[in-house]
Amino acid sequence: MSLDINSFNYDLPPGRIAKYPAEPRDSSRLMYLPRMLDEIGHLHFTDFPDCLSESDLLVINDSKVFPARLHGNKKGSGGKVEVFLLQKFEDGAWEALVRPGRRLPPGTDVEFFEGKLNATLGERTSSGGRFVNFNADGDVLQIIWENGEVPLPPYIDRPPEEEDKYRYQTIYAQNIGAVAAPTAGFHFTDAILDRLKKQGVEIARLTLHPGLGTFRPITRTDIDHHQMHEEAFLIPDETADAIRIAKKTNRRVIAVGTTTVRALESACDMDGVIIARGWRETNLFIKPPYPFKVIDGMLTNFHLPKSTLLLMVCAFAGRERIMAAYKEAIDNGYRFYSYGDAMLIL
Repeated sequence: MSLDINSFNYDLPPGRIAKYPAEPRDSSRLMYLPRMLDEIGHLHFTDFPDCLSESDLLVINDSKVFPARLHGNKKGSGGKVEVFLLQKFEDGAWEALVRPGRRLPPGTDVEFFEGKLNATLGERTSSGGRFVNFNADGDVLQIIWENGEVPLPPYIDRPPEEEDKYRYQTIYAQNIGAVAAPTAGFHFTDAILDRLKKQGVEIARLTLHPGLGTFRPITRTDIDHHQMHEEAFLIPDETADAIRIAKKTNRRVIAVGTTTVRALESACDMDGVIIARGWRETNLFIKPPYPFKVIDGMLTNFHLPKSTLLLMVCAFAGRERIMAAYKEAIDNGYRFYSYGDAMLIL
């Protein structure tokens, strides 16, 4: 039976969209949602370690966001050009969204940051972007890191500020390549991580680079016709081994964020054993009903209506349960989306 996307819609007052992150990070609110009970707990993220047991394995995504939006000028005319970088290819070229694309034919030269960086626009990619080739006197990535603009989601609806380079990022971000952040990790501080380690919680890492598809709503009424975007992920050997041992000894595996869930569920066999190691691509679409094979718990933020991320959460905890929890979150003043509050489903 096909699912209707309208079953995953809800009304959110504009004032519930978080424009800025909580300060400090762990002062955000935490909704605790037990899967086997009807109750809902209203906590703060400082309570998160108390929700876990010493035998738990917590898996985090260490993907690092880079300043992917570049503002430049067309050489000759000086016309404004915006380049939004999506991914880098092995040959050094990039895929990007370019504006105003129709007025910038292949071969157009663009200058960025007062000549520190130059680019030539190429043909369209198979996914609708453009090939872009950069040249500079210094290191291209370093110049982009120092001068590019943080790619805040459109619903934040404000210009990026310098502080966003640090706050639209987890404190454990390590592997550069994301244009959208794994936002469930925003709430962690060094103090929270230290508490988890002291109480015996094992922490493992993986990398999945979230792309722009994270923000795209499902536009087809019949969810089965939605084309899922691809994302690159890496599960290190030590993380695969940690998960294998945890599953064998009946310990809980708790994923921080939907990106971590997607990577783990994409890499395992039917018994929950990680078999895909090294860099891989996934277009896995997790929607109800879905037989989760690895995770026993999920820490996540509150997601957009009609989004693939909301469907994933509903697949884990049940549509009626999640939609009722979202209503309670709205009624109780929770902050939504990337810079918003968190939900722990166990």
